[in-house]
Order: sequence, then structure tokens, then C-alpha cells
Amino acid sequence: MAKSTKSAADKAPAAKAPAKAATKAAPKASAAADKGEKIAKTQIIDMVADKTSLNKKQAGEAVASMLDVVVDALKGGKSVGLPGLGTFSVAKTAARQGVRPGTSEKITIPAGKKVRFKVASTLKTGL
Repeated sequence: MAKSTKSAADKAPAAKAPAKAATKAAPKASAAADKGEKIAKTQIIDMVADKTSLNKKQAGEAVASMLDVVVDALKGGKSVGLPGLGTFSVAKTAARQGVRPGTSEKITIPAGKKVRFKVASTLKTGL
């Protein structure tokens, strides 16, 4: 009898594993947004496909193209304004003194560039 109990117990976890994988594979984007979680690019593509007449492949190409345009503009030193969302811009940073955490050694952090984002006032008031 112990064998039949053991084999039944062995089969039960195997049956549950695909169900867990299925729930993790496609979480709802709106549920992720409600919890403050990150929405993945694939979820954005799914939402664009649902809101437009595009299929998922076309929506993926559209999202990828839009992101490429934004990145290329920022690399060119231009600002990118997205109405209702905000503005991405490139800012220069000055060289500055810093401290290496492990040794407390003073170091010079070189000048560089970073991307900044300014939230649109319409989005600020809507949050």
C-alpha cells in the first residue's frame, strides 16, 4: 500500500507544475500595474495589439521601432517629448570627487552623460 500512496504523491506535484507555469507565463498587465510591478515589453506588445487592429507581430515591430527611434534620438543628443507622458533628455554630468567604498580611497569620477526624464504635468495630476 505504501507504494501506491507514494506513486500518487509523485504524480500530484507533476500535475501541479504546468498549472503554476501557466499562471506565471502570462500575468495580466493591469494587475501588474495595480501592484506597482514592472510591465514587460511583451506585455506592452500584447496591450498594443489589443487596443489596435494590429496582430502581435505587427504590434511588436511597432513598439520596437518606436523604442529604436527614442534611443537613436537620445544618442544624437536630442530630447524626445511624448505628449501625456513626459520628456526624455540627455544631460551632461561634471567630473566630481568620490570615495571608493571598500578602501575609502578618493577617486575622480569622470564627466559623462545620463538620460533624464521629466514627467508631463497631465500625468502628474492624474496620478
